[in-house]
Amino acid sequence: MKIYFVTSNRHKVEEAKKILGTEIEQVKLDIKEIQSLDVKEVVKDKAKEAYAKLKKPVIVEDTGLYIKGWNGFPGALISWVVKSMGIKKLCKTIGRKRSAMAKACVAYYDGKNLKIFCGQIKGRISKKPRGKKRFDWDRIFIPEGDTRTFAEMSLEEKNRISHRVKAFRKFKRFLVR
Repeated sequence: MKIYFVTSNRHKVEEAKKILGTEIEQVKLDIKEIQSLDVKEVVKDKAKEAYAKLKKPVIVEDTGLYIKGWNGFPGALISWVVKSMGIKKLCKTIGRKRSAMAKACVAYYDGKNLKIFCGQIKGRISKKPRGKKRFDWDRIFIPEGDTRTFAEMSLEEKNRISHRVKAFRKFKRFLVR
């Protein structure tokens, strides 16, 4: 089965290829993204819109960063928060309650069946950005049980534990059944 991954982010495609161990075709489509804290709702809507434009089975993926000290905000709006205030300011404004949860959801839609696969990982927000930039907030998220941010890890290390790998592994089990 050919997998059409609707995203403009080549880094997501590279990670997905390594996780799934299969060829994925990246498709760049201009689709609207609903504004919601809930990652699951965002991917559900994106998958339906992507299928409507492409008319082929698609997957879409999105992530959220849920910060405990901010009552779960910004969730799926994390990219907008980083773009508007910057990653350094985000680190400074969090306060003492730095625990957080990263969540990724992959949605598959073939025009009839909508399946959503989610993964999450607990962690905390660093006091300042550290490591090489891959994704907006990889430089500030420290997974539970580690002292490094995702951006300080190799891609292979990150792909063993990340929220995205957990979601894509669930999707992979769905594909091979």
